[in-house]
Amino acid sequence: MLPDQPYKTKSFNLHGLQGISDKTIDTHLSLYEGYVKATNALQGRIAQFLQDGNVDQEEFPAYSELTRRLGFEFNGMVLHEYYFENLTPQASSKPDSNSAFLQQVEKSFGTYDRWKTDFVSVGKMRGVGWAICFRNPSSGRLSNHWITLHEHGNVAGFQPVLVMDVWEHAFLLDYSPSQRGEYINAFFANVNWRVVDGRIGSHAPNLRAA
Repeated sequence: MLPDQPYKTKSFNLHGLQGISDKTIDTHLSLYEGYVKATNALQGRIAQFLQDGNVDQEEFPAYSELTRRLGFEFNGMVLHEYYFENLTPQASSKPDSNSAFLQQVEKSFGTYDRWKTDFVSVGKMRGVGWAICFRNPSSGRLSNHWITLHEHGNVAGFQPVLVMDVWEHAFLLDYSPSQRGEYINAFFANVNWRVVDGRIGSHAPNLRAA
């Protein structure tokens, strides 16, 4: 179903992060705004096809390409929102002992350090993409996954808990491509564990509202 109104760009105040410059954040937010605009434009064009009843054999290739592209743009919009939402300039170094996330990590991996080693290793994989810690809603178990393009590799039905952008635009103004590990260290210095805990506590998918 197409939305009744265009998606709105969310606002994030992320200046002052440790190891991630304000310039990088401003550039990254501009890129995110592009995903919102592209999502709205694509959905508008698809809606026009449907309104005109014009998804016939001649127009079907154009309709198909718009629909495929929508998955990339929409997921790009939503994943960036997860990413920005789980960052804060007032971060603690790791979740506290009462953290719902920490408790679930220990159930799923044994220790926080073992989970973090796995997550960081996913983030260091060759190529550009996303490292995401997902929660299986049926069991509560956490697992870390590599998402290549925004729509390739997401686990159906799983809920994103911690999202890290490792496309080069996320760090190239601050680190060289060979310094991705340093960017990942900076990412962990800025994680908003309260937001991550909130995602663990939610038993319903975090659906994107307009």
